[in-house]
Amino acid sequence: MLKVEHIGIAVKDLTQSIPLFEKLLNTECYKTEAVNSEQVTTAFFRQGDTKIELLESTDSQGVIARFIEKKGEGIHHIAFEVADIEAEMKRLQAEGFVLLNETPKAGADNKLICFLHPKGTNSVLIELCMERHES
Repeated sequence: MLKVEHIGIAVKDLTQSIPLFEKLLNTECYKTEAVNSEQVTTAFFRQGDTKIELLESTDSQGVIARFIEKKGEGIHHIAFEVADIEAEMKRLQAEGFVLLNETPKAGADNKLICFLHPKGTNSVLIELCMERHES
């Protein structure tokens, strides 16, 4: 794993949360993006090498909506950048970690992503991500 790529935070309403995080981080939101496969709209902030991703559910039965219903707003996942997502998925599977998707899928911010089941990571949802390259 190369570095923490971003920290994902589940929020109820981006129209309220974006201005709050702009004030908190003293920087503007540089991108919002709908990720239909994950039923979310995301908003990104950057401070140096650190990125924060806010996630708002677009479906009342979506993963983020259910997370907020159960735990409230807050940290949802930590994403680690990897050089080769498929190799890292194989390595982690061999180490006994459970992947939530068998193959990398398209995520926000031009990334290929894979999540690890939090039952095997001390209840922390871990995302692996790698920059998508055009082929």
